[in-house]
Amino acid sequence: MSDPRMTSASLRGAVDLSSLVRAAQAPAAPAPGAPAAGAPASIARDVDEASFGEVVELSRTVPVIVEFYADGIAPVLGSVIASYGGRLALATVDGNRNPQLAQAFQIQQVPAVVALVGGRPLPLFVGIPGDAEVRQVLDQVLELAAQNGVTGTVPTHGAEPVGEPEEPPLPPLHQQAFDAISAGDYDEAASAYRTAMAQNPRDQLAVAGLAQVSLLQRLDGLDAAAVRSAGAAALDDVDAQLAVADLDLSGGHVDDAFARLLRVFPTADADGKALVRTRLLEYFEIVGADDERTIAARRALTALLF
Repeated sequence: MSDPRMTSASLRGAVDLSSLVRAAQAPAAPAPGAPAAGAPASIARDVDEASFGEVVELSRTVPVIVEFYADGIAPVLGSVIASYGGRLALATVDGNRNPQLAQAFQIQQVPAVVALVGGRPLPLFVGIPGDAEVRQVLDQVLELAAQNGVTGTVPTHGAEPVGEPEEPPLPPLHQQAFDAISAGDYDEAASAYRTAMAQNPRDQLAVAGLAQVSLLQRLDGLDAAAVRSAGAAALDDVDAQLAVADLDLSGGHVDDAFARLLRVFPTADADGKALVRTRLLEYFEIVGADDERTIAARRALTALLF
């Protein structure tokens, strides 16, 4: 299913891991169509520009992790993806032999990893960090996919998951919110997150969850074309720019969303400035406080405020 409300920014923890880059030297890469090392062909395979459309379609059923590699830097995620027992699929891409794909995903160096959920791209990391960090990010990809109705699996053809970790149950209120989001009941989800925050003001996951649900509520039933047209015609209108920024964020264009609101802030009146500031703080929670884009935008907002 392709959900226009899907936001790549809603994956907390998908931060820039470029400091953990390791150029894994390995034998020559597999030919397109061959399974990636460590995973059965049903779960992982090498793809090219001609076959990538199949990957996009698959991502509407099950989250697909896309690992870009090159000569001398072979794919390494096959085993960890296989350990999820078909809840994730892996597509490996030779970035040098498929420059259009590399350009489409803005790949500047390999190894680089992105996710596809419901046909939407989600940058994960550059380089391959340690196993624990990889699993943390993949677990969050699965959580995001579930929130957007992408909960299928691929057959494992008898392959045994390797070391699949047991996922601890969500706290009751978080589970209540998760179930409500899955059912499209955003009011119920928001209520559950607010209750969790009242019980524990330091529950940052509830804060981030409420911010994401608020975004989904605003986007629900929105006419995207009309909103963008209105935004283009009223560049100084705070409400119009807030609406377009929501679309930017939901489409994964985090920098565009931040830049749009930072641009309209100086010309807004006091009430408009308060609206823009509140929305930016909400976006910071959705994207994640440690994300470099959040850090840069927060710095810019501080400069405008003071």
